[in-house]
Amino acid sequence: MSQTPPPTTTLEPMSPDEERNWAMIAHLSGLVLLVIGPLIIMLVFGPRSTFVRKQAAEALNFQIVIAIGLIISLILTVVVIGAILLPIIVIVGVIFMILGGIAANKGVEYRYPFNLRMVK
Repeated sequence: MSQTPPPTTTLEPMSPDEERNWAMIAHLSGLVLLVIGPLIIMLVFGPRSTFVRKQAAEALNFQIVIAIGLIISLILTVVVIGAILLPIIVIVGVIFMILGGIAANKGVEYRYPFNLRMVK
């Protein structure tokens, strides 16, 4: 009785175009899906590409920072400062997400200027 080894699953590496596209989507998905978009891209496509994994982790960390900032500003709407901070956080977040998407599409590793790097 011969035992056949279980089939091995090897992940096919991504082409450079695919890497750039998925890294860009990781940054821009935060505009719609907040934390969920970069997390899904990191988990699904991260094992196939270190560039995509790094960029998705960077985008995920930035989305966490934005979420924390939005929660704090919502709490501070009790006093006037929260109402002022809320649109500023949204506008700055959108600008940096777009800059990250553009840089990733060029194949450049983008790092947000202020980011808590919790997810590696």
